[in-house]
Amino acid sequence: MAGKPKLHYSKGRGRMESIRWLLAAAGVEFEEEFIETKEDLEKLRNDGVLLFQQVPMVEIDGMKMVQTRAILSYIAAKYNLYGKDLKERAWIDMYVEGTTDLMGMIMYLPFQPADTKEKNLALIIERATTRYFPVYEKALKDHGHDYLVGNKLSWADIHLLEAILMTEECKPDVLSAFPLLQAFKGRISNIPTIKKFLQPGSQRKPPPDEKHVALVRKIFSF
Repeated sequence: MAGKPKLHYSKGRGRMESIRWLLAAAGVEFEEEFIETKEDLEKLRNDGVLLFQQVPMVEIDGMKMVQTRAILSYIAAKYNLYGKDLKERAWIDMYVEGTTDLMGMIMYLPFQPADTKEKNLALIIERATTRYFPVYEKALKDHGHDYLVGNKLSWADIHLLEAILMTEECKPDVLSAFPLLQAFKGRISNIPTIKKFLQPGSQRKPPPDEKHVALVRKIFSF
C-alpha cells in the first residue's frame, strides 16, 4: 500500500495550491513538508530530488514529481478527473490553461510594487469579466450540464472554482453578471470533498499576507 502523497513547498498557496485542491477534491489525504528557509530549499536541491532545481515537488506512487502541470495532469488522470476520451481531455486542457492564466495574474499581485498594484488589480478584473468568465458562462449555457466537460466532475471544474474564489477575493461581486457561474460555484462548492476542503482547519492556504510575501522572497531569492 503506497503512503500518502507528500507535498514539498512553502507554507502558502503559490503553485502548490491547485495541487492541494485537486487532491482534496479527489478525496486523497496528503502530507506536507514545508520549506521554511533557504537552507530547506538548498537541501532538496543538493539531495538531487528536484529535477529542475524547482518546487513544487510531490512524492506520489514512488515518484518525485516536479512541474506543476505534469503533477496536476497525473493526479487528474489517476483519479478519473480528466475526461473519457482525447477530445474531452483537450477541452479540459483548454479550460484549465485559461484559468491558470487568470490565477497567475492574481498569484503575482502581492509580490508587485505598491505603485503598480492598483493598475494590475483593475487589469485582473477586466480580464476575468471580459476574457475568461464569459467563456465558462457560455460553455455551461451551450451544453446545459452542471459541469464544463461532459456531464461529470473534472479537473476543469475544480480549477475554475479555485479561480472564481481567488477572483472574488479581489472583487467580491465579480460574478454579478454571470448567473450560471454563480450557480456553478454553489454546486461545486457543495461536493462533499470540496466542501470539506473549504472549511476552516483544512489544508487550504489563506491569501498571502505581507509576512508570507517577505518569507517567500527570502527563501526563493527574488
